[in-house]
Amino acid sequence: MSKELIISSAQTGCRIALLKDKSLVEFHHDVEGSKFVVGDIYLGTVKKVVPGLNAAFIDIGYEKDAFLHYLDLGAQFNSLQKFTKLIRAKKITGGKLTKFRAEKDIDKHGKISQQLSKNQLIPVQVVKEPISTKGPRLSCELSIAGRFLVLVPFSSAVSISKRIGSSDERKRLVRLVQSIKPENFGVIIRTVAEGKEVAELDRDLKNLVKTWEDGIDRLPKAAPREKLIGELSKTSSLLRDVLNESFDNIQVDDRKIYEEVKGYIQQIAPDKEKIVKLYSGKAKIFEQFGIEKQIKSAFGQTVSLKGGGYLIIEHTEALHVIDVNSGNKSNREENQETTATSVNTEAAKEIARQLQLRDMGGIIVVDFIDMRHAKNKSLIHKIMKDEMAANDRAKHTVLPLSKFGLMQITRERVRPQMNIVTKETCPSCNGTGSISASILVTDLIEQHVQHLFVKQNEKHLVLAVHPFLHSYYSHGMISKRMRWFFKYKKWVNLVRDSSLGITEFKFVNREGEEIELNGSKEKNGTEVVSVEKEVN
Repeated sequence: MSKELIISSAQTGCRIALLKDKSLVEFHHDVEGSKFVVGDIYLGTVKKVVPGLNAAFIDIGYEKDAFLHYLDLGAQFNSLQKFTKLIRAKKITGGKLTKFRAEKDIDKHGKISQQLSKNQLIPVQVVKEPISTKGPRLSCELSIAGRFLVLVPFSSAVSISKRIGSSDERKRLVRLVQSIKPENFGVIIRTVAEGKEVAELDRDLKNLVKTWEDGIDRLPKAAPREKLIGELSKTSSLLRDVLNESFDNIQVDDRKIYEEVKGYIQQIAPDKEKIVKLYSGKAKIFEQFGIEKQIKSAFGQTVSLKGGGYLIIEHTEALHVIDVNSGNKSNREENQETTATSVNTEAAKEIARQLQLRDMGGIIVVDFIDMRHAKNKSLIHKIMKDEMAANDRAKHTVLPLSKFGLMQITRERVRPQMNIVTKETCPSCNGTGSISASILVTDLIEQHVQHLFVKQNEKHLVLAVHPFLHSYYSHGMISKRMRWFFKYKKWVNLVRDSSLGITEFKFVNREGEEIELNGSKEKNGTEVVSVEKEVN
């Protein structure tokens, strides 16, 4: 199975697509300057202690106070508090914990009011990003994730991923890590550490310790709500978590991000440096790899299955509901049971992909087509479990089908769900239901071409249009574009852009800047995304 990471730069950040065998399985939008990302560590201020919830609300700079439950303080909270006070008072310097005397663990059944008071300053880590109307969820059990290891300050335990099955390998890794870990630091060994040598583990551990020490260096002078340690960018963190031997291609269309990714790959996997490539093709990178079309088809309310069935995906505040339908598949099989099993099998694989792709979390209820035989129900349950276990990194639980044909799934939700609007609002009527004749868009484009060539004396034009309009202007022995060339003695370069509506278009000059018409940028109804310089 081949894996590819495609990164498209935009003004607001970058879009990241993970492909497996050319099929989109993960999609992220990394917004530039985004805050309160999972893994970020802040110096928070206690705003309110709520004994009834056994929790506190902490100010870390978000519009709503973040939530910290007593159980998320961590067993070593007393040690964290003592260390913070000593650092702030400048009685100790640096992040090394060699000579630090740890305090006793807190009582698991204690009260939040025994540990926190209003206006108290505490280092906290974001474990769940703001979702809907809720602020971030916090923890005081700090950890810093690396490629192979996770560093846990104020602990001494060495634990290992359950996915490493070999008993000998588990013992080997624990023995190696215990020999290199610093005093008063705990370590969690990640799945990707399997088979790695001590030199690679030691290099990863030293990078994590340095990250911790750099953050602690900021602590003495840090103001409340200030970020002490920041998580990696979405691109780098995704590479850290998923990069393995099956990766064979990383394409980036922006030189700055390319250098960042290449530098990070050099740190974590130098042998993989050659797979990072700077994309310089004519077409937009998401168009070239067919990602734009996959996004449009995968994020809609209705998702088609290859065998003829389809899914209906509905979202509510409390849970997500997925309905499986047979569609025209019902005409192909021998009997109802065979049809139901066939459609449900295909649906289970697609649902596992959809959960990961949309990053859906919380409670998911799937209404499969009714099946009578217990063995078929067990088969669907096994397929769903296997698909999610093989590909999904989020914690999840899959329950067997109930007697009503319903499957209940819980999936860890630490970030807002990825939602993409796939239904296009008509750019001419803005959803009112009536438009001017859509065929007139060609007349409007014709007028603008004439104006730009004749009145504004433009020497070079790029016209970005929907693929249907691209075909209209470029096909034929003497195409519409060729007729423009005969008429104006100037060439118009056409760009296919699937993100544009059928009646949307835009003109771009040689420098890649959108051309203004009559004092304003031509957007023909609705705002459209920027287009790159492209010569067709």
